[in-house]
Amino acid sequence: MSQPIPLDELDFMSPERYVHHGYPHEAWTQLRKEAPVYWFDRTEGEHFWAITKHEDIVFIGKRPDLFISDPVLVVQTTPLSERPDDFPKNLIQFDPPKHGPQRKLISKGFTPRALKRWHGDIERIARGVVNDLFEAGDEGECDFVESISAPLPIAVIGWLLGVPEADWPKLFHWTNRILGASDPEYQDQQSVTETVETAQREVFEYFAHLVAKRRSDPQDDLVSLFTHAEVDGEPLTDMEILIWCNLIVAAGNETTRNATSGGMLALIQNQDQLRRLQGDPSLLKSGVEEILRWTSPIVQFARTATADVELRGQKIARGDVVSLYYPSANRDEDVFEAPFEFRVDRKPNRHLAFGIGEHFCAGAHVARLEIEYALRFLLPRIEEIELAAPPDRLHSHFIGGIKRLPIRYKLRPEAR
Repeated sequence: MSQPIPLDELDFMSPERYVHHGYPHEAWTQLRKEAPVYWFDRTEGEHFWAITKHEDIVFIGKRPDLFISDPVLVVQTTPLSERPDDFPKNLIQFDPPKHGPQRKLISKGFTPRALKRWHGDIERIARGVVNDLFEAGDEGECDFVESISAPLPIAVIGWLLGVPEADWPKLFHWTNRILGASDPEYQDQQSVTETVETAQREVFEYFAHLVAKRRSDPQDDLVSLFTHAEVDGEPLTDMEILIWCNLIVAAGNETTRNATSGGMLALIQNQDQLRRLQGDPSLLKSGVEEILRWTSPIVQFARTATADVELRGQKIARGDVVSLYYPSANRDEDVFEAPFEFRVDRKPNRHLAFGIGEHFCAGAHVARLEIEYALRFLLPRIEEIELAAPPDRLHSHFIGGIKRLPIRYKLRPEAR
């Protein structure tokens, strides 16, 4: 770690910082030590309290009465005047009492028990994605994101939604433009807002046709579930169904993709841990949890105080915005032994990569399965693996994204 710098010079909001240096762990570590509840007003966007301690994020996440998700979901550097106020809200932004009944729609289908019937299909998809990578031969180079970590969650989400396989690439492009709109590579319009609006409109138009088909011909997929679901005795409106589809397309693959990419990067940079996983498959589940802690693909979500609250001596006023920095919580020295060491056997591992409280990620079990199956089929076949070039990171302070991860590999002889 470098020497501490003045707090008013710490940079953990600039997207350029994330592109060139990755997560600002030095800044978060300093904040946890010196100012765990820190007022940040050096932006044209929201001014907010930066929350960096694990204990405080758990407290806020478990008090939806004191800290609500609407109206500010993510703190941004974009001036408030340049943002639209008509984006349709989804489950992540719903507060009580609306949140509970809406969440039940998806949580019933995403419990570990409910998903058991789909384990075989997810395993088949993961095996196919890995096999496709190695068809070229026993040695080679590839972009791990393009070959493994992007197609796997896209295939799973496409299959769960009932999207025909030929249309799965559309899901990939929509996700990049919705959640990666701040990155110049994905901006197909003049502004971030226009990029997101255009992509969301395309999602809505596509799924409107699929919803119409499922009304008359339901299948065993999530679109059919939403199309025929009821909340408080009333069917979902067409717009509510489309908002659900949009949420799953965006949130259902981007975070898993980046956790898988970041996990492979961590294994490449910690080859002793890679060999431990290869030598002891019983460590796979704890290895997945450590990958989630280590990568923490969601940088931050925001909450708004509904009343005056004092936290660590700081007076958070009603209406103030707080930003919860999950990667910082997952390196908290008061919670994790040697937090800056990547240990695939780490137990306990009380990471917050999926959030905490009522907004805990509904798709957490699916994400865990995807990462586990990818590693299960991939790791036994790797003899050697290294970076072929530095990672290409997403221009964002919301999603900890890796756009490209060039790798060079050699397969074990027995894997031929």
